[in-house]
Amino acid sequence: MEPWTDGDLELLWRVNTPEMKAHLGGPETDEQVLARHRKYLNGPVPGGVEAGQMYRIALLPGGEPVGTIGYWERRWEGETVYETGWSVLPEHQGRGLASEAARLVIAAAAGHRRNRYLHAFPSVGNPASNAICRRAGFTFVSECDFEFPPGHHMRCNNWRIDLTAPAPSTPTAPPAPPEPPTAPSPTAH
Repeated sequence: MEPWTDGDLELLWRVNTPEMKAHLGGPETDEQVLARHRKYLNGPVPGGVEAGQMYRIALLPGGEPVGTIGYWERRWEGETVYETGWSVLPEHQGRGLASEAARLVIAAAAGHRRNRYLHAFPSVGNPASNAICRRAGFTFVSECDFEFPPGHHMRCNNWRIDLTAPAPSTPTAPPAPPEPPTAPSPTAH
């Protein structure tokens, strides 16, 4: 996981496909992709890295970019929390890369001691991203309505992890919490 740089624009184009954006309102326009890239370069929200950071997921040893992940602040149910989201290119899915990146983002966000919770809101119809939440140690809270991108409403699962809780003593994921109450269909978050 490496901080977002100007050279990562090509990666945004690669994740902006109908397949990759199926649960996120569809592909963005060229202008929206460029605006997103500028936003990632400047930090997802004002307030410095403590308020959020975007990363590229890179394979070692060569550093080939294979996906995106980040965390940022948002208001949720009356409090300021972190939110996270990710995308892994189809040819690299199913290898545990997003789960490992999610664990690294959890550690990065927790290190700031700024917000208690980190949330993820994958679509109820996205089994891959819901499984990543389980493997990374998130707790399923509930289904909810969520707007992303602006103007696109979707039904999501609200997953949360307490950033003030002690980290697991081993690098393996904790036992899986109960499954959310829906039967999702495949695609990446």
